[in-house]
Amino acid sequence: MKKTLGAVALAGASALVLAGCAGGAPAEPETGDITVWLVGADTPQTARDYLKQTFESENEGWTLTIEEKTWADVSDTYTAALSSNDSPDVVEVGNTQALGFADAGLFLDISDIQDQLGGSDLLPGLVEAGTYEGSLYAAPYYAGGRIVFYSPMMVDEVPATLDEYVAEGVALTTDTVSGIYAPGKDWYNALPYIWAFGGEIAVQDGDTWDAQFSSPESLEGLNLLQTVYQDATVAPADGNELMANIAFCNGEAGFISSPAWAAGNLTGAWPWADEDAGQNSEGCPDTYAADLGAFALPGLEAGETAPIFAGGSNVAVATKSAAPTKAKAALEIMLSEDYQKLLAEQGLTPGIISAASALPDTPIAQAQAAALANSKGTPASPNWAEVEAAQIIPDALVRIAQGEDVEAVATALDEQIEAILNQ
Repeated sequence: MKKTLGAVALAGASALVLAGCAGGAPAEPETGDITVWLVGADTPQTARDYLKQTFESENEGWTLTIEEKTWADVSDTYTAALSSNDSPDVVEVGNTQALGFADAGLFLDISDIQDQLGGSDLLPGLVEAGTYEGSLYAAPYYAGGRIVFYSPMMVDEVPATLDEYVAEGVALTTDTVSGIYAPGKDWYNALPYIWAFGGEIAVQDGDTWDAQFSSPESLEGLNLLQTVYQDATVAPADGNELMANIAFCNGEAGFISSPAWAAGNLTGAWPWADEDAGQNSEGCPDTYAADLGAFALPGLEAGETAPIFAGGSNVAVATKSAAPTKAKAALEIMLSEDYQKLLAEQGLTPGIISAASALPDTPIAQAQAAALANSKGTPASPNWAEVEAAQIIPDALVRIAQGEDVEAVATALDEQIEAILNQ
């Protein structure tokens, strides 16, 4: 993967933005088109239609175009696009990526409309993810937590602890079946093993970041994870999580850990699934998914959950938008209660608290709520986006999955992370 969110790329982006603004902001056009970039298929078509229709009805002479991007685009092409004179107007980014773009000067300060966007009704964790040097640059869009899915046809009893979960995964595994579907590059699902034992990704001491993958606590989690890789899964060591639902629907996985909205994919209730991305629009066979079960990943003790990664997205206005006032108007629609409830109906935790009432009242939604109640994020550094873009964590996990010495891999990973965060 190209490394476009590194310090050099972002510094260059900042220079381009500043140069473009040197002559003062140009007058906004009276008519035109607002371009909104959404990532992946998570935003349902109902919400997309609502955004376009509402914006165009409220802004005479204007149109709104939605373009769908991939998460690879966020790392590989966003910087160049947001620095250009043909920048999109509103963009979705991952909650761990927002600070990097804000630090580079690619996002507009939207603190002036924070109250209109929801104010105290905004989801606090995602507000923090989009706040840089005391100002809001990226508004909450939605949050999601990974939960463990299973079929009663394969799993008889829900494990009470993380050790029981791994042991049951080992017991279910055969030459063709993964008790726990755990490809090496799936780093979001690897983090709970580290956090459950009290480990961390990196901690800040003053202005210095100290990476913690090689701490005693983190190593306990990584050693348990290596047991999963070696004895509880036949997923590719160098693969990612995109094929998890296919393996599950084929009866080749006992447990898969995915965002709660994946339930619609597994049951066939997700008509806008992207089959090219490994998503299955037809769902699992009725006999396999009819009683689809889910639970929050258990912790070390019965009755506890393991900390999970607090996933989600933020939305921002591009600094180089040709019509920032209209872009902000589109953003306000995306944070409105009516729009956010459409996201909630899809199973996404909405970016405004008041829209959470529209979340489905199902065991799966309840499992996600329990999981998100014990969740963590990545280090709050503007350089974190470069860590993700460099793919050093997935690469290290692949090496662990392939049987390399855990401590040696973790020590080398810490050195790489510190080199990026402390530059």
